[in-house]
Amino acid sequence: MKIATWNVNSIRSRLAHVLDWLETSRVDVLCVQETKVIDAAFPRAPFEEKGYHLYVFGQKSYNGVALISRSALQNVTCGFSPVLEAAGLGSDEVIQFDEQKRAIAALTETGIRIVNLYVPNGSSIGTEKYDYKLRWFGVLGQYLEQLKKEGHSILMCGDFNIALEDRDIYEPENKSTHIMASPMERVALQKILDLGFADAFRKFAEESGHYSWWDYRAASFRRNMGWRIDHHYLTPDLYEKAVSCTIDKAPRSLPQPSDHTPVIVELG
Repeated sequence: MKIATWNVNSIRSRLAHVLDWLETSRVDVLCVQETKVIDAAFPRAPFEEKGYHLYVFGQKSYNGVALISRSALQNVTCGFSPVLEAAGLGSDEVIQFDEQKRAIAALTETGIRIVNLYVPNGSSIGTEKYDYKLRWFGVLGQYLEQLKKEGHSILMCGDFNIALEDRDIYEPENKSTHIMASPMERVALQKILDLGFADAFRKFAEESGHYSWWDYRAASFRRNMGWRIDHHYLTPDLYEKAVSCTIDKAPRSLPQPSDHTPVIVELG
């Protein structure tokens, strides 16, 4: 089974790129972020004509996540609220976080719970958006603790807007004061991983120089001045089953690309 994550930076702007990539990659499930479109306006027809099943949770101009699957998925939940409210943990804060469409989850026929996330960027250290990002991780932790009680294997993926280690950044010097690499962000993400998740990509590649996002400015992609901020995190059983995890840089070289590129994990 092959599952991919890709921040497409507008599904309508990148529609042709996504459709072409699905045909060549033959992944079973594509988890997309930053769809930037309300559910009613999501371009369903081109995917459904090719036999895909769509599950979307979007908003106009910002955020938005979706699952594009070759097989039907079950038990789809949008946002944190359905899971936390069922556990008696609903709150005004949870509802507030779900106003931004950043999380969608579903169960595959094989019993894998896929959690697709678009983590807040945080803007800059010390701002309200930075504080929001850290608090968002706190709610994510509560959400994942409840999902783990289901007993299913979990594959959590998406744009995490954090490079967890210096080797995930092209030039790590002086990055401790940079958004997406600050100590508090890294601690927040590590607390999530400490719930029982491992980085699928690092099972197969220990060295630096592998990135999934490049700024549009300063010829960053051509110069490979990137960050690895798009991840697949797996529970131990799935980590053992992972046979590969790769970054496909080809879509980033297309005309008018997303600034991110797909990351694919294959489970044996």
